[in-house]
Amino acid sequence: ALGGRLSFNPLKDELTASDGTKFKLEPPKPAPEVPEEGFVRTEGIFVAPPEDSSNVQVIIDPNSKRLQRLEPFAKWNGEDFVDLPIMVKAKGKCTTDHISPAGAWLSLRGHLDNLSDNMLLGAVNAFNDKVGQGKNILNNQIESFSAIARQYKEKQMSWVIFGDKNYGEGSSREHAAMSPRYLGCVAVITKSLARIHETNLKKQGILALTFANPDDYDKIFENDKVSLLGLNELEPHKQMKCIISHNDGNTEEILLNHSYNKSQIEWFKAGSALNVLRNK
Repeated sequence: ALGGRLSFNPLKDELTASDGTKFKLEPPKPAPEVPEEGFVRTEGIFVAPPEDSSNVQVIIDPNSKRLQRLEPFAKWNGEDFVDLPIMVKAKGKCTTDHISPAGAWLSLRGHLDNLSDNMLLGAVNAFNDKVGQGKNILNNQIESFSAIARQYKEKQMSWVIFGDKNYGEGSSREHAAMSPRYLGCVAVITKSLARIHETNLKKQGILALTFANPDDYDKIFENDKVSLLGLNELEPHKQMKCIISHNDGNTEEILLNHSYNKSQIEWFKAGSALNVLRNK
């Protein structure tokens, strides 16, 4: 960087000062193996956790817009997901920055509720080609995805996301999985999933699924309802049955793949990977 070229050799090449004079860098002097006065002995920094932490409270300002206590996600109720509405059918590239944008939103990373207002803000909806907006089945209005999700959540309605190829590529931010989970998403079904985002979905208790036949993506329409059946029989390498109920009364059955191992299936049943650790 100092020489301005990759071939610069600091052992023999000269540099030009601002006044035009030439000079060479002086090599650093040998450093001692250890500091002359030894290392600082640090004591009293580590505070061991109490044996019983049941009475420990983390105090957070209830009016804080930046920090919020993270409550455990609810565990799976043991039933199939039946007749779920579709939040979005993401079109084309949908990165974690489309699902949970960064920028000014990052100041809200510690407040999941406030941060979730950016959910799917950059996603292109294949149903209407709008960015960050979809159809609210409660009023048939076009609204932001987060606003729709909050209304569904208030009525205890779960919902699903459909995606295109390599859904969730890009950064590894967990909020791209946490925000949909917080607002009621139970499954993400795509042509293919980015590896890290797929794992993040699993950790948050969301079903991460892919079409056995990628062309089935084209069978999904805006007013469809989706049912995921046989969840009690969820096993590694076993396909899942999905029923698509169209608005005209017709239904189609498709198969979905997953990459869950036995431990990850426990994450789903417990509601999240953190819940599994907490229970242990």
